[in-house]
Amino acid sequence: PGPHCTRLRTGPAAAMGISRDSRHKHRNTGGRRNIHQKKRKFEMGRPAALCKLGPKRVRPVRCRGGNMKYRGLRIDGGNFSWGSEHCAKRVRILDVVYNATSNELVRTKTLTKNSIVQIDAQPFKQWYMKKYGVDLGKKTKGDKKHHDKDGKEGEEPVKKSGHVIAKLKARAAKQKLDPVVEDQFQSGRLLACIASRPGQSGHCDGYVLEGEELTFYKRKLEKKKKA
Repeated sequence: PGPHCTRLRTGPAAAMGISRDSRHKHRNTGGRRNIHQKKRKFEMGRPAALCKLGPKRVRPVRCRGGNMKYRGLRIDGGNFSWGSEHCAKRVRILDVVYNATSNELVRTKTLTKNSIVQIDAQPFKQWYMKKYGVDLGKKTKGDKKHHDKDGKEGEEPVKKSGHVIAKLKARAAKQKLDPVVEDQFQSGRLLACIASRPGQSGHCDGYVLEGEELTFYKRKLEKKKKA
């Protein structure tokens, strides 16, 4: 090229960044705005984390003001609470089953806030057994709750004092368990909702679905299966 030719600038200085400003938007009346200033650091945005289900992988991100975010890239477990029982356990996340935003996020097993996931019921099952003496996983004949008398084959039953047996009976008498939640224990998987933001905090915590919320999402999943 000759000495008077101008070369197009390519490189990091010319790269477009993600910006959260509103100068590029039209006015409420529909008119165009004149852009009178450059992009600012405080208007900066970053690409979405799109945290997936998998072995834990979290990256720290230094933010404005020296604050830190923890970018969850892969997460396979978290703390989930069972509200009606006032109990929280660390459990494995087994699958993503519903996301109101898009079915694409379900297909790719992306974990976002308010995603509906299936979690391992075993920690809650063990806690329930210890507190009430009732094994939720076992199918029993009739309506009677199954108390663990005989244990597994070849194992001796756990000996309990009269005081402990009386305490468990008193607890079980007062206890009311949602039948829909109880049915889920048969399969060993509970439906839960993610309440944290994995891409911001690096944690995937939430709560077990119960009552009307559980009914609502079960209806959504059935509708999805039929379609």
